[in-house]
Amino acid sequence: MSAGVFGTEIEVVVDEADAGARLDSWLAGAVADLSRSRAKALIVSGMVSVGGATIEEPKRPVKPGETVIVTVPPPEPAIPAGEAIALDIVYEDDDLIVIDKPPGMVVHPGAGNHTGTLVNALIRHCGDSLSGIGGVARPGIVHRLDKDTSGLLVVAKNDRTHQGLAAQFADHGREGPLERAYMALCWGVPERTKGIIDAAIGRSNQNREKMEIKRAGGRHAITHFAVAERYGAAGKPPIASLIECRLETGRTHQIRVHLASIAHPVIGDRGYGAGFATKAARLPEPARSVVSAFPRQALHAFRLGFEHPATHEALHFERPPPADMIALTDSLKSL
Repeated sequence: MSAGVFGTEIEVVVDEADAGARLDSWLAGAVADLSRSRAKALIVSGMVSVGGATIEEPKRPVKPGETVIVTVPPPEPAIPAGEAIALDIVYEDDDLIVIDKPPGMVVHPGAGNHTGTLVNALIRHCGDSLSGIGGVARPGIVHRLDKDTSGLLVVAKNDRTHQGLAAQFADHGREGPLERAYMALCWGVPERTKGIIDAAIGRSNQNREKMEIKRAGGRHAITHFAVAERYGAAGKPPIASLIECRLETGRTHQIRVHLASIAHPVIGDRGYGAGFATKAARLPEPARSVVSAFPRQALHAFRLGFEHPATHEALHFERPPPADMIALTDSLKSL
């Protein structure tokens, strides 16, 4: 069975003759107008399910009789338009540009976000010089931050730089020069001042827009954390903390999911910390009002270091959190 309608769910059943084929290869042959690379991208992004369970491993062999459902989003505009959007440029040369992304800005165009993105701003600022490896919708984009996460992000202006940066991000600093660190304002304080969260992450079966810890399946994910500050009234258990996180892998929503998994979700995180919202109501003023009104997850990518792919110079950048996180921190310090 095959189908070729985009922007909908397509259901296909595995035949006996296809037993053992890779999921991405099989999908490319079973669904009309779907390339193997596109099939792989859909699988990794959680848009494919087998027997009702989301599958994110393109190499997974298919079995006869399995029902596979693939959700193919409608095509995005071919070429995003440049827009006059102010950028906080931390560093720029002929090969790359480092941006301090504000909260609320989407990195690249997608469903429901075709304008006002970082890509729209970069196209206007850089013209035609951005790397084409990411495709027309993601020119120069090597990594990304969630819409409501602020902080440092590097963009490639040419393909050589893109390839060099991509290799460093793929290593995640395990052996190479890449360094990424985030600060998160969280509910409560972990028992250990330093630690490692090693738990696989995959797409939620109940809500495709969310991720969750997976005991089986999912993708390997490791977050290193260290408690930097504690906030609370003297003589009482701290109610919140500032936690520095360093990624050893780069999964979607990784820090948010991992911190929530140890019962210390990021303040303001409606996706993974909604159950802690009532804590704000028990805070004294003015912290109560500030915390209750905080509109996003209090997460900021404050440190970024990498080797310049062209000059091989070690580049290192740090940026303080934006005004909203500073105000939130000050309110917690007043407890």
